[in-house]
Amino acid sequence: MSDYEPGLEPQETDPSGKSQHEVGAKLDHGKNRLALVLGGFTNALQAVGEVGTFGANKYTDNGWKSVENGTERYTDAMLRHQFKEFAGEITDPDSEKMHAAHTAWNALARLELLLLEEKVAANA
Repeated sequence: MSDYEPGLEPQETDPSGKSQHEVGAKLDHGKNRLALVLGGFTNALQAVGEVGTFGANKYTDNGWKSVENGTERYTDAMLRHQFKEFAGEITDPDSEKMHAAHTAWNALARLELLLLEEKVAANA
């Protein structure tokens, strides 16, 4: 069960109960624990990194961020790789990387673009 309640930001506290000004206090309760992703998905993230490297070598470093209609196009690419995998093709013949890794890379690119669009809209 999560401590998160919609509309309420978690109160920063020290998980060991120390007061904010006590020696050794660290106010990080309720904060994003990114090491769970980075440490928990090491093989998957390595495979996604290989797909990103393949794409950067094929095109340009971070050029994907400037692709016109990127959200729609990366959604389509994600689905193409997913469908290829569903049809029994495990490895992309062009990159020789798993379709699942391409699917994940495209999902991350799509998410990043959506988050950037949301941020721009919020600041408009």
